[in-house]
Amino acid sequence: MSHKAGFVNIIGNPNVGKSTLMNAFIGEKLSIITSKAQTTRHRILGIVNGDNFQVILSDTPGIIKPAYELQESMMDFVKSAFEDADVLIYMVEIGEKELKDEAFFKKITNSKIPVLLLLNKIDKSDQDQLETQVQLWSEKVPNAEIFPISALEGFNVTEVFNRIIELLPESPAFYPKDQLTDKPERFFVNETIREKILMHYKKEIPYAVEIDTEEFFEEEKIIRMRSVIMVERDTQKGIIIGHKGSALKRVGIEARKDLEQFFGKQVHLELYVKVNKNWRSDQRQLKRFGYNQK
Repeated sequence: MSHKAGFVNIIGNPNVGKSTLMNAFIGEKLSIITSKAQTTRHRILGIVNGDNFQVILSDTPGIIKPAYELQESMMDFVKSAFEDADVLIYMVEIGEKELKDEAFFKKITNSKIPVLLLLNKIDKSDQDQLETQVQLWSEKVPNAEIFPISALEGFNVTEVFNRIIELLPESPAFYPKDQLTDKPERFFVNETIREKILMHYKKEIPYAVEIDTEEFFEEEKIIRMRSVIMVERDTQKGIIIGHKGSALKRVGIEARKDLEQFFGKQVHLELYVKVNKNWRSDQRQLKRFGYNQK
């Protein structure tokens, strides 16, 4: 039996459900999900293996017009998703009418590789609205196959995945068959902590935060971690810590519970907060955190 393998890259506006879809395909929570835009900052690979296939999924940041260096770097991850895709997934949600960047949109409509346009969140629509949206997108992106889905409810997700496998080229596996992602363990520690911050803090705070896991020691029954939450200003540090450390404690408890589930063993997590001024506009700092790949 022949073996298929290839890269399937997911792009779209912020908050349309890209991370939810990727996690649904994989059956593991690799990408963090919140209701806030710009939750995904990196390009995260998730690998799904079968006896005769390997699907390498890529979740990317939502497409925005960059306002500072960090966002420029996030959009570089999206650009790279066009370069190595064997199948491109363009994800939109019910009620959406356009991509926020015309240049990216032209790349999709001129794509020489298969494009699957997934119309997500159809559980929030009725039949008339759905038919109108399908008509709209079939005119805008005539080169795409359109699938109405609900990534959250799992509607049509299996059908899309089966179609992806049909479209993949014949190829040996690119990664070992027991590998789930290309990211190291510390990356998922950082992302889990950042997810809790996105959930519990408002306004600019979550966007001014970066996490650096400085220590990760795995023993037989426990993993000991030490992570630093970096902010840009002293006032942000105070908000993150909260009254008598209560806000930081809540982040730590919730992150630890998720990490114990993810790693399947007990976790000891120490959290600290440091001020790292203007890190989002500092190319050297961005490179250190894995953003600026130029």
